[in-house]
Amino acid sequence: MGQDPRTLPPSPNWYCARCSDAVPGGLFGFAARTSVFLVRVGPSAGAIPGTPPFRVIGELVGHTERVSGFTFSHHPGQYNLCATSSDDGTVKIWDVETKAVVTEHALHQHTISALHWSPQVKDLIVSGDEKGVVFCYWLNRNDSQHHFIEPRTIFCLTCSPHHEDLVAIGYKDGIVVIIDISKKGEVIHRLRGHDDEIHSIAWCPLPGEDCLSINQEENSEEPEIPNGKVIEQTPVTKGCYLATGSKDQTIRIWSCSRGRGVMILKLPFLKRRGGGIDPTVKERLWLTLHWPKDQPTQLVSSCFGGELLLWDLTQSWRRKYTLFSASSEGQNHSRIVFNLCPLQTEDDKQLLLSTSMDRDVKCWDMATLECCWTLPSLGGFAYKLAFSPVDMGCLAIGVGDGMIRVWNTLSIKNNYDVKNFWQGVKSKVTALCWHPAKEGCLAFGTDDGKVGLYDTYSNKPPQISSTYHKKTVYTLAWGPPLPPISLGGEGDRPSLTLYSCGGEGIVLQHNPWKLGGEAYDINKLIRDTNSIKYKLPVHTEISWKADGKIMALGNEDGSIEIFQVPNLKLICTIQQHHKLVNTISWHHEHGSQPELSYLMASGSNNAVIYVHNLKTVIESNPETPVTITEPYRTLSGHTAKITSVAWSPHHDGRLVSASYDGTAQVWDTLREEPLCNFRGHRGRLLCVAWSPLDPDCIYSGADDFCVYKWLTSMQEHSRPPQGKKSIELEKKRLSQPKPKPKKKKKPTSRAPVKQEVYDGNEDESIRESSGPVENGVSDQEGEEEAREPEFPSGVASVESLTKKRKARSMLPLTTSLDHRSKEELHQDCLVLATAKHSKAELNKEVSADLEERFHLGLFTDRGALYRMIEVEGKGHLENGHPELFHQLMLWKGDLKGVLQTAAERGELTDSLVAMAPVAGYHVWLWAVEAFAKQLCFQDQYVKAASHLLSIHKVYEAVELLKSNHFYREAIAVAKARLRPEDPILKDLYLTWGAILEKDGHYAVAAKCYLGAACAYDAAKVLSKKGDAASLKTAAELASIVGENELSSSLALRCAQELLLARNWVGAQEALKLHESLKGQRLVFCLLELLSRHLEERQLLEAKSSSYNTWATGTAGPFVERVTAVWKSTFSLESPEQYQAALQQLQSIKYPSATNNTPSKQLLLHICHDLTLAVLSQQVASWDAAVEALLRAVVRSYDSGNFTIMQEVHSAFLPEGCDHLKHKLGELQSLITPAFKSLEAFFIYGHLYEFWWSLSRHCPKSSVWVRASHRRTASVEQSQQINNATPEEMDSGDSQPEPNRPPELDVRLTEESKQMLITCKELFSEKHASLQNSQRTVAEVQETLAEMIRQHQKSQVCKSTTNGPDKNESEQAAEQSLSSPQNECKEEKNQPLSLPELTKRLTEANEKIAKFPESVKIWPFPDVLECCLILLHIGSQCPGSVTQDMQQQAQELLQKYGNTKVYKRYCETFCT
Repeated sequence: MGQDPRTLPPSPNWYCARCSDAVPGGLFGFAARTSVFLVRVGPSAGAIPGTPPFRVIGELVGHTERVSGFTFSHHPGQYNLCATSSDDGTVKIWDVETKAVVTEHALHQHTISALHWSPQVKDLIVSGDEKGVVFCYWLNRNDSQHHFIEPRTIFCLTCSPHHEDLVAIGYKDGIVVIIDISKKGEVIHRLRGHDDEIHSIAWCPLPGEDCLSINQEENSEEPEIPNGKVIEQTPVTKGCYLATGSKDQTIRIWSCSRGRGVMILKLPFLKRRGGGIDPTVKERLWLTLHWPKDQPTQLVSSCFGGELLLWDLTQSWRRKYTLFSASSEGQNHSRIVFNLCPLQTEDDKQLLLSTSMDRDVKCWDMATLECCWTLPSLGGFAYKLAFSPVDMGCLAIGVGDGMIRVWNTLSIKNNYDVKNFWQGVKSKVTALCWHPAKEGCLAFGTDDGKVGLYDTYSNKPPQISSTYHKKTVYTLAWGPPLPPISLGGEGDRPSLTLYSCGGEGIVLQHNPWKLGGEAYDINKLIRDTNSIKYKLPVHTEISWKADGKIMALGNEDGSIEIFQVPNLKLICTIQQHHKLVNTISWHHEHGSQPELSYLMASGSNNAVIYVHNLKTVIESNPETPVTITEPYRTLSGHTAKITSVAWSPHHDGRLVSASYDGTAQVWDTLREEPLCNFRGHRGRLLCVAWSPLDPDCIYSGADDFCVYKWLTSMQEHSRPPQGKKSIELEKKRLSQPKPKPKKKKKPTSRAPVKQEVYDGNEDESIRESSGPVENGVSDQEGEEEAREPEFPSGVASVESLTKKRKARSMLPLTTSLDHRSKEELHQDCLVLATAKHSKAELNKEVSADLEERFHLGLFTDRGALYRMIEVEGKGHLENGHPELFHQLMLWKGDLKGVLQTAAERGELTDSLVAMAPVAGYHVWLWAVEAFAKQLCFQDQYVKAASHLLSIHKVYEAVELLKSNHFYREAIAVAKARLRPEDPILKDLYLTWGAILEKDGHYAVAAKCYLGAACAYDAAKVLSKKGDAASLKTAAELASIVGENELSSSLALRCAQELLLARNWVGAQEALKLHESLKGQRLVFCLLELLSRHLEERQLLEAKSSSYNTWATGTAGPFVERVTAVWKSTFSLESPEQYQAALQQLQSIKYPSATNNTPSKQLLLHICHDLTLAVLSQQVASWDAAVEALLRAVVRSYDSGNFTIMQEVHSAFLPEGCDHLKHKLGELQSLITPAFKSLEAFFIYGHLYEFWWSLSRHCPKSSVWVRASHRRTASVEQSQQINNATPEEMDSGDSQPEPNRPPELDVRLTEESKQMLITCKELFSEKHASLQNSQRTVAEVQETLAEMIRQHQKSQVCKSTTNGPDKNESEQAAEQSLSSPQNECKEEKNQPLSLPELTKRLTEANEKIAKFPESVKIWPFPDVLECCLILLHIGSQCPGSVTQDMQQQAQELLQKYGNTKVYKRYCETFCT
């Protein structure tokens, strides 16, 4: 047993890239919470021979938050210097010999995440933060430089060991950059390859790239990565390797000369012995690296489960590695490793130190790869220390990280022989107690109320009691069984049972044989045995005297009660402490003075320790309980509450105490003398235990995460610090992490910075199989128990800290009066006692006192209570809390009054109205109506309606909703609550429908109309949008509801819409909806065939893809194809069917065409006429057929579409009009004017074609080569020609035609000669006369219109300026009406007067009236136009037109060519 102090330190901080480091000579430091612990390693550690050569030698104290980085200066002569970075924003430089800060800087604005002392520059410290800012700080010249390379989170940085200006930086997203700090942080290389956090960067210890024989071209696993800049190959940058470890499970080796990766090492998944891979292991990884100085071809890395690997880089293609400690079981870390640092001891041993999530620091021998020693650490407060009474030297420690440590303090080979127990714990361990006789039996209690039993000699999980405490378990004690457990026979009950005291103030007795059974509350036995009627105190501590006959219970009120077995008879109450009792300890029985075993020491939330001698009381066994108010000894000196006391087992009357003042004190109690004071802790002490083997040795634990072993003989101080010393100690204690609510800033993305709360990533609090709970402390925040549960048994424990804001008091005035001075409260008690116990009537004085002290109404009669409620109520109203006033009135029972007041003030609430029925049915009805009105004022109409419904006011509710435009809700209510035929419902539907229709929501409006049984309106509104889909739906809807006429009109509209999109199939489907549309289907069918025909002839620009299948055939004459399709597709065969279709279509009339009629519409109208023509032919109604055909031709003529007109001729009159003439002749009917017009148009078309064929300068061109004509005669050309403006027709003549062959007339075919002869039919005198009159009318009307325009113009001018007088304006108007320039000069000077114009108009109209109707009804080609064309042809091709015909044409021109349009041409041809 070594006489040396020892420290069980806090755990090294997690998730930091560099927070441990070591220097040659054997000094190792690691960051733990807010400080750095220093460990001397090697011969100079002064360890006892045979034990591991290391010792914890001190602590660097000064940061106020978690230390995130730690690095030594590796320059000979300054190994004593080191640097730390912290979440408090500072970087501090320390001297480890004095443990003092040399200097510090706070340059960073954000959390510092990386730190390194340059191995090349003696005084350069480089640090980086989470926003990507890097600071270089030169210590000697107190100078700094700032670089912002990338806006990314820095995870680690390492300065080059070969070049003073190069720094490698690793980022969170996997990027690695090498910068040159001498060039303002210029990026030398940007290394891309990793795709997750960079955890570690290690430079190759040798410069140059000769140490690894890597065939870079072959072995590189990825294409060359450009590094952003082409840099000159300086000797420095040229040669060096760099290794990076990343969370992406790979290690990459990079070549600095090439700026790219040369090797990738993928971490292997290593199976643990005795089990498969834990599925969470892959997700949890920290990959740290160490490149050994003397072995540049080897690299050390961490792995998934905490193993360490030594990679052989010479055989990179084989991925060869050696596992550390492969032979010995259980030597590896059990969780991920965070840091690796090499250390060379004084005796030149090469060691490697590792820190891990498993809270162990391990030291490895690099020569053998075996673990030399392990330093365990604590991740939470040390709550409880307990030495085993059986297994000497076995110290159990209860820790706030969810693990129990059992430290074999007597181990000869290992100073820190510590075993961890975590299974089944899952919470802070706050209480421990070894079984007095059974080896390895350890009872534990946790802060969540769990009580369990561990067998520390086996690996089994603990037994857990089925009865939990509601709050923290404060104390455990073994004692004799009490009823009901003691009632069993000798063999049926255990010799000792386990007692636990919890934060809710109850002591439970557990049967260790049946922990699954119920535990018993001993209060029942105390009550029964002692016939107690009053409330039992809240228990906070239990302690059994060593002989098992006496039990002491400490209570929250400071009292201690002494009970005697077997039935817990109360023999004594000690009224000494006045605050919660934390600890009670009985003196041992084996001293030189046996009577000392009756001494009982106790500590409370007061700083004074009392020792009582209970010998007299226990031996006298009094009938009634004795009360003790005087202590045997008083030990004063501590300045804060006492958490633990322990008697020395080696001395008589020697006691050690632990206190929140941060010290442990040893007392000689018999002399009331302080002996020595230990001040090594940096926090509040929670527990203390005297070594059972070494009289000089004491162990103490605190909320600084440390357990110290210290020797009484080595302490400088004899008593606790007072005054100034106490203040210094408090300062030291306050430099600990503040127990503040969790940081406002989110924990950095680096990792769960809070380890105390179970680490979310690990999820181990649920899965026992995988490892201990990580609830170590965030290094920066002490355990999350800000103010420690008043240890061990503060009633205001942690829970109170997390409470929400307190609800407002209902009786604030009364409460405040109960918080006045002590004198006032005492006076209250006297007044109340007088009032309650005076037999006679109260005298005036007492009554006046009661009036004044209204709050006593709570304790006197009802009248007084009402007064109190009245006063409190007024207070609530004045302070603007009517709801509290209402509640008070309800308590009083004055519900009606409350409702009336609330209604008047507009303060009714749901809860008030819900209570209204208590005051009666009528009050309830009134309250609901009032509340509904109030809700309407607050714009809560739906809620108001719901309340009206609750009193069956359905019509009112519906009207309310409707009037506020909640139609949907109104309909739902009406539909649910009214009769289906109620007119209200229909009205709602129609009103809402109208609004929806107005807003353009046609589909919903249609639903409304359907709901109101107005199907016609529904169909109409659906069709309003006018698109094909809407029309089709509307047509189907109308069809379903029987509105056939509407349905068919909508279906036709739909088909027409689809037609515009050239969707032939859809159009036919839409028409299928109605039998009455069969005729239209025929029209559409013909239109489709014609469009296909025109498309094939390239006469239609728009192409259509969705033709019906039947439209594809092109063989045979057009009319035959049409009738064939009708027959096959539409089953049209019998004359009756044709007749029916004819009647359907004849009723439809389309307006006549103009130049502006859209081509698609024009085609539809033409096809309608053509369909009638085909149907008439099929029923042998030839007159009708001719008329229909003529209508189609005239439509194309009127619209100026010559191409279509010619196509109609070629499709329907392929052989000319003769066969029609023949048919009409058979019927012995006259050759009708209609036929004459049709024939005239046919000839007219051919005439134009013949003329154009002459104009093409091509001798071979035949009259009938129609295709070439069609390609040139576009719609526009034909429109120009058909507009009958012969000015344009003149163009052919005005152009000289030198190439025209003189022999062209010879080449005319017989056919063309024949055609020219038939042109005589066009020289119809009556038609020429009629057309001349019509032209005159048109010209006169145009002239009149122009006069009116000019007159209006002059009026406007006159009104704006003093224009000319009326006569001048009229004159001007008449002059402007003079004929166009091409008229003869005499006419130019003779403007027409208004009477003359009127006369002309009348004459022309009279002439027109005289013509027979047959001539006027059927249009005829322009006769004069035909004359001009024939004369043109005659002049172009002499001899082709007979002299007779030419003369006839000239006569007609002379006779009828007196209108402006023809005058010039007449002069040309007739002179």
